[in-house]
Amino acid sequence: MMARRSGANPVRRLGCIILLIGLAVVAFVGFRFVHGWTETGPATQDISIVVPEGSTLSDAAVLLKSAGAVRSADAFLTRAKVFGGAKPIKAGEFVVPKGASNREILSILQGGKTLTRLVTIPEGMPSILVQERLMANDELTGDVAVPQEGSVLPDSYAFDKGEPRAAVLKRMQAAMDKALAKLWAERAPNTIAKSPQEAIILASIVEKETAIAKERPMVAGVYSNRLRKNMMLQADPTIIYPITKGKPLGRRIKKSEIADVNDYNTYAMTGLPKGPIANPGRLSILAVLHPAETNALYFVADGKGGHIFADTYQQHNENVRKWFEIRRARGEL
Repeated sequence: MMARRSGANPVRRLGCIILLIGLAVVAFVGFRFVHGWTETGPATQDISIVVPEGSTLSDAAVLLKSAGAVRSADAFLTRAKVFGGAKPIKAGEFVVPKGASNREILSILQGGKTLTRLVTIPEGMPSILVQERLMANDELTGDVAVPQEGSVLPDSYAFDKGEPRAAVLKRMQAAMDKALAKLWAERAPNTIAKSPQEAIILASIVEKETAIAKERPMVAGVYSNRLRKNMMLQADPTIIYPITKGKPLGRRIKKSEIADVNDYNTYAMTGLPKGPIANPGRLSILAVLHPAETNALYFVADGKGGHIFADTYQQHNENVRKWFEIRRARGEL
């Protein structure tokens, strides 16, 4: 009996040892599996990941591995299926922070907070420069022609990396159509504009004449008064537009250019030019559709960045004299 017991103990001990080892291995593997979900990831810097439309979680895992955001595509995919729930991932461009864990990465992909890339069109930018700005952005693709003048609403527009330039331009023009329709529907009875196109044309002149927002209704009021009296608008920017298509002239206007007869020069014609001379912003359009009630017919620079307005030609001449005195004192004449 004693011999049988002593012979059985080693077998039981071996079985227990094997069992303990097995449990330890399972526990270690389980620990590694769970820990791998939350441990610091391999990314040594912020990484940009573009997930195309229609991508699966498996596709994203491969992209993440290729970019160095995860150590193993298979391990990330398995853990994501176990711990990540059923919420789908989003398409777009995402930023994976340095050292992001598998859990953090999946949360980023599921949250849909994509990287925001912006292209900005300033108020008064002519269409030739809009086209140049789009073409100069190397994160966009494809070609785009110079858009129709006045068809783009100045603003900042988000885009995805690799998006066609034509698609971004289409959004800019759709934004102008929408804004103009709303502003036109709410126009004041005293606007001189007879159509949305006339509003854009006059707003583009107002935009180029003053960068001070609070002055725009007054400038629009002056031009409205001149149009009603069949006076020439005499807006310098309309001289420049047919020469440069809206780009800076870079020199003084020549006398021959002031006298040049064309479809834009308001020193040689009455009424509005045949088209806009820039892409006006909302505030300039609003100013034309809600001009200031004023008797002013003239304005000239005041030497402080703004303008001084006058009801009569005599008052205007005095204001011009003061402006020339300021310029002489500055050494500009």
